Amino acid sequence: MITSHLGEVLSKQDDLAAHESGLFKIQEMHPSEQQIQLHQEVAIVSVRMQIVGYYNNQPANGDFRYTRVWALSQDGAWQIVAAHISQVQ
Repeated sequence: MITSHLGEVLSKQDDLAAHESGLFKIQEMHPSEQQIQLHQEVAIVSVRMQIVGYYNNQPANGDFRYTRVWALSQDGAWQIVAAHISQVQ
């Protein structure tokens, strides 16, 4: 489950399709302020990201905060199970 910077709730398939179709185009990403919290088999990651790009042919430039929740699967691989993107004002 992904909550976009516009407040839309998307599935993994929706997110991948948006990137593949060119709906969402990222030209530059510059991370900062990374924080990670570990809770047994779950990791919560927050990263501030300066982005230059487009969403639906409209500029989507600015400072964003990405939060990802990772869970350890039964086969020992980490998977993103939830994501949220907010623009920093």
